[in-house]
Amino acid sequence: MNKRTLISLVAAVLMAVPALAQSRIDVQAPNMVEEGKTFNVVFVVEGEHSPSDFQWSAPEGMEVRWGPQKGTSTSVSIVNGHTTHSSKTTMTYVLMPTRTGTFQMGKATAKVSGNTISSKSFMVEVVANGAGTSSGSGGGRQDGGTTSQSTAKELFLTMSVSKKNVMVGEPVTVTLKLYRTVDIAGFEDVTFPTFNGFWSQEVATPTNIEFHQEQVSGHVYDAALLRQWVLIPQKAGDLSIDPAEMVCLVSQVTRRAPTGTIFDHFNDTQYVTVRKRIATSAQTVHVSALPSGAPASFSGGVGKYTIRAAVSKDSLRTHDAASLLVTISGKGNVSLLEAPAITLPPDFEAYDVKSSSDTDRSGTSGSRTFEYPFIPRSSGHFVLPPLEYSFFDPDVRRYVTVKTDSLRIDVARTQGVAQSGTAGSGGTLTIDRQGVKNLGEDIRFIRTRTSLDTPRPFFAASTLYWVLAAILLVISAVLYFALRKLAGMRADVEGSRKRRATGMALRRLKEAGDFLKKDLYTAFYESLHRSLLGFVSDKLSMDMASQTKENIESALIQRGVKADVASRFTALLDACEYARYAPDAGHDAMDSHYHEALDTITLIDSSMKKTAPRAASALAILLLLVPAMHLGAQPADSLWNKGVEAYSQGDYELASASWNAIAESGMESVELYYNLGNACFKDGNLSRAILWWERARKLDPSDRDVRHNLEFAEAQTQDRIDSVPEFFLRTWLRKASYLMRSNVWAVLSLLLFALALAMLLLFLLGSRTALRRTGFFTAIAAFLLCLACFGFAAGQKREAQSRDGAIVMQPVASVKSAPSEDSATSLFVLHEGTKVKIVDTVSGYTLVELADGRQGWISTKAIEII
Repeated sequence: MNKRTLISLVAAVLMAVPALAQSRIDVQAPNMVEEGKTFNVVFVVEGEHSPSDFQWSAPEGMEVRWGPQKGTSTSVSIVNGHTTHSSKTTMTYVLMPTRTGTFQMGKATAKVSGNTISSKSFMVEVVANGAGTSSGSGGGRQDGGTTSQSTAKELFLTMSVSKKNVMVGEPVTVTLKLYRTVDIAGFEDVTFPTFNGFWSQEVATPTNIEFHQEQVSGHVYDAALLRQWVLIPQKAGDLSIDPAEMVCLVSQVTRRAPTGTIFDHFNDTQYVTVRKRIATSAQTVHVSALPSGAPASFSGGVGKYTIRAAVSKDSLRTHDAASLLVTISGKGNVSLLEAPAITLPPDFEAYDVKSSSDTDRSGTSGSRTFEYPFIPRSSGHFVLPPLEYSFFDPDVRRYVTVKTDSLRIDVARTQGVAQSGTAGSGGTLTIDRQGVKNLGEDIRFIRTRTSLDTPRPFFAASTLYWVLAAILLVISAVLYFALRKLAGMRADVEGSRKRRATGMALRRLKEAGDFLKKDLYTAFYESLHRSLLGFVSDKLSMDMASQTKENIESALIQRGVKADVASRFTALLDACEYARYAPDAGHDAMDSHYHEALDTITLIDSSMKKTAPRAASALAILLLLVPAMHLGAQPADSLWNKGVEAYSQGDYELASASWNAIAESGMESVELYYNLGNACFKDGNLSRAILWWERARKLDPSDRDVRHNLEFAEAQTQDRIDSVPEFFLRTWLRKASYLMRSNVWAVLSLLLFALALAMLLLFLLGSRTALRRTGFFTAIAAFLLCLACFGFAAGQKREAQSRDGAIVMQPVASVKSAPSEDSATSLFVLHEGTKVKIVDTVSGYTLVELADGRQGWISTKAIEII
């Protein structure tokens, strides 16, 4: 073979390979048919060239009624100058099975461009023929294309329920299918069922409806899955599933009416589309309640499950975060499983549970993992007890309990110590605690000077306080009666003047009457005006400067004169002033004003009240001498100075011992308790430091250094307790009361009480309206301030004398539900330094209450009263 021949042969092979690779034979045939019913088998050959020598034979038991019918189509495409030819050839056979069974349909072969290709073999199941329903092939055609009209059994919906009797929580599968033996052009008004009382999840939602053959009641139908759901009943009883329905557009063949032409034989049929509504029937599922006697670890699981548990880290340090992972696996209502209850060690701080699922689409098979984050607050070796989980197994109809293994967790103490404060100060442990941000500061320095004394009483509400208050009341009463008598003596002249006021006015009016008789207009009104003003001056003791119409009318009303009478009097004054400058109004007007003046003066004289005369009284501010609270020096200077020197040198243990000896001798002061708290804090005893500072705050809540150190120390405690919100006005009042000590507030309240009494005397004995008004309002204000100061003083006294506060002294103390060690349940744990309120004490246990309202019993040995 020469070189040219070899090249030609290789080229021919290369050209034949693409043709062979691109040509294939596909088969279109149903997988199930009825005995005696025809069906189509179609072989499709695709490639660049048309096939030749097509070979296929039907197996025994299959009768070829028609075919093969050959159909050919070709196409040519030109892309970028490249021409591509494609060919499609169909070979159609119409077969009729003569017996039932499963038939192996052989391969078809053909030659394309000299190469042989073949199809795949396939299976066809032949079932017994049903009665009364004419059925076609997948498209509904028979015997070379003839069709039959649809009947009631040629199109229907089914809704099947996997179980009709289940337990609460047991999954149920619902399947919706469409069956046909006719052509369907489309769908309208599709209504899917509702599932009241069930948890539902769609597991099959095909977007393209695909039909396959199924046998139903001895007939073969084209069946398609429309929807599939998984239901989990949530309550017991007979739960109904509503029907599903839809409208199908069905293609039917009808015969044309004859027209009497020669073409009637060729156009005797036509296709029409008919809307046919189909629906399923409603389904009822009987749901039984789970039996009683469920274990405590049962949380609603129904099915078959296993459980396993693990910790993210089995070795960690205090205040490090870790997680307990619990995984429940199996089949059942996996998506609805709830987190099982766990028991962490008492000193583990737990957080919100997180969950994740790894299930199939139905949510009924797979696993569900629960994560329990926690932070250990104390070091040690801890063992998590086995975790129990119970579920109901519907197969055996009983509860099943599974357990995990116990888990060991080793917690080491955090070693990090941060130095805070100035040079020479001690180190404080930095606590990783939520909400605490300011740990870079230090406590304030000790007090180097103090006045030691035995516990002194509070001045507020004491016997001395009430005696001084009573003395102030007695002095005020004596001054009132003395000044009133003096004013009465001074008012004798004015009294006689007032008594003669009416007579003087009548004599003045007699002069005006003489002018009236003589008809002297101007002289009459001038005399009448003088008579009226003279009456006011004598009767009301009012000087000329104050004799305005407004003052006169106001004074008359205050003396008991009716308002209309007082208005008539001022109207007469206006008439007199007007007549003096106006033209003569005649004798009748003069006579009317004269008699009006007589009547008005008589009415004022008869109706004016006889009140006790007011006289101006000069009051001096009372100077009250309150005995000073003396703090006698005690012979403890040497211990005090020894403690100050030891603290300055960093020997906090010696400083604490020295000052504690002073406290044990019965002496006290804010400075002593403050220094004791500082020494204990620097020595690492946080709980005792808080105890001493709380005692110092009881003696003087206004001390800023004490409050600062307490806030700093409380930020170091492990227990973060959110207090119940307090009314803002109460908070403001409490902060205001801490501005001064109790005894200072008490002395200030007495001074304000004296001022209120003095202003009351001014109100009662003042001669002028402005003075009396000032005395009235000042007395009210001073009395209210007096009450506020007394309240502040009494509040501090009540707080200092109360014995309902205590400090937890043990590193970890368990709080129980009852005053017992064995039968009580541990509610929570408290750590050293936490402040609690004492409610009750019973046989070695104390009922305490936290700031957030929680209560429990704690060992009396674990706390110390403030």
